[in-house]
Amino acid sequence: MNVLIIRLSAMGDVAMTSPVVDAVCRKNARTNFYVLSTPLFRPFFAERNNLTFVGTNIRKEKSGLRGLYKLYKELREMAKFDVVVDIHNVLRSKVLRTFFRVFCGTKVVVIDKGRKEKERLVSGAEHKQLKTTIERYVETFQRAGLAVNVSDLTPPLKDQKKNKEDGGMKVGISPFAGHEGKVYPIERMEEVVRKLAERGVETYIFGGGSKEKAVAESWESKIKNCHSVIGKVKLAEEIELMSSLDCMVSMDSSAMHICSLYGVRVVSVWGATHPHAGFLGFGQEGKDVVQLDLDCRPCSVYGDKKCKYSDYRCMHISPEIVVSRILG
Repeated sequence: MNVLIIRLSAMGDVAMTSPVVDAVCRKNARTNFYVLSTPLFRPFFAERNNLTFVGTNIRKEKSGLRGLYKLYKELREMAKFDVVVDIHNVLRSKVLRTFFRVFCGTKVVVIDKGRKEKERLVSGAEHKQLKTTIERYVETFQRAGLAVNVSDLTPPLKDQKKNKEDGGMKVGISPFAGHEGKVYPIERMEEVVRKLAERGVETYIFGGGSKEKAVAESWESKIKNCHSVIGKVKLAEEIELMSSLDCMVSMDSSAMHICSLYGVRVVSVWGATHPHAGFLGFGQEGKDVVQLDLDCRPCSVYGDKKCKYSDYRCMHISPEIVVSRILG
């Protein structure tokens, strides 16, 4: 049997698919799997005899019907797919899966993102823990008739080094995110890095583009034991470094999910978004979540809405609290 898995973006979401896809491949060794995603994300998928990674650079603004049809024909030439598993469920993936269903009669299984439940969470109508994204991935594969269990997915969190008081820890800092509502104020995060340095902790700054690179290099130049890796390593090397950390400090962003793949403890800082929406790193513990209990939280699922108070008071968290959680 041949199965096409579609998850085109974004980095954190693709990282979350990785343990599920790996578990599905191991459980269904006689099935051939093809993962369609962005070429950059190839390092997330372990090489297996029954797994083929298919990279595509098609983006929302350039795809168009013609481009997606061309991609469909290229995929059809690779294999006769028995099932298409769409764990993205966006316009591009909807068009692709429709081509397979209409022209080939291929069975299609689509993720249930729980949009209505998330709307109720954001509106304040019902504040409860929703299914995690990984659980939703697992359920999608199970509905496709493929065996997979949540218990097969992620390694337990690694023990941190015992010499916290004397330093010796390697801590990652991933202070950036795609939306302002998910970013801990940069000046406060700089203070976190400074306080860790005073304790002899080695810090490594991850993520971001040219603007963020300048911030990280500024910290590197004036704070002892602080190292910026932004723009200096490729994704595969970045992942390798993350896997060696004792702890990662991350927003609600991809670094949290990448570290979770390797059992690295993550102290996650949350503002406009909330772990109840299901995006906490898989296997991470609630005690490592740093957040304020405010009536206005969460105000969005993805952190993409402007703060109605214009001050992002949800991020008024002291650096001391973050540092104590890291070393606690």
